[in-house]
Amino acid sequence: MSASALLMPHPATRPDAIREIAVSYVRDAATGALRISWRAHGAIARLRLPDPAPPLRADGLWQHSCFEAFLRSDTADSYHEFNFAPSGAWAAYRFTGRRTGQSAPPMSTPRIETTRDATSFVLTAVLPLDELPELAQATTLRAGLAAVLEDERGSLAYWALAHHALHPDFHDPAAFNMIVPAR
Repeated sequence: MSASALLMPHPATRPDAIREIAVSYVRDAATGALRISWRAHGAIARLRLPDPAPPLRADGLWQHSCFEAFLRSDTADSYHEFNFAPSGAWAAYRFTGRRTGQSAPPMSTPRIETTRDATSFVLTAVLPLDELPELAQATTLRAGLAAVLEDERGSLAYWALAHHALHPDFHDPAAFNMIVPAR
């Protein structure tokens, strides 16, 4: 199963380097793995995008350019947040409710691949959902896909499927509006 959508910049931020971010996912029917791709189009040289490095788990990735996925079962308040940096750094968190009960679930390193040229940057992450029982056993997942992009001045632009507040809030359950069917 697959789907795609466009992210929207938050009205409080002015992304002048990037004109569009498209997201897509594919769920592997055999393994249950979720492959998510973010494609940013615009003046890529005007973004702060670190070169790829060996993957490592790290916190605070949202303070610079990173791509994010929020996943929850259609029947639960708890959810998982995943952050992927262009460097290959990544983070995974589980929350029992909106911004509460945060923990770091054990899981293997997601596969992260990047490509770039003058007008596009693509980050693809493959999540091993079978290692996260709450997500693996869900009949349907709701996803909130987002991106934070840092320009050459250090300004951050916040992109998401939907924005419902005066300030960017990727944890808003109303923004988890992409449906990911079970395998």
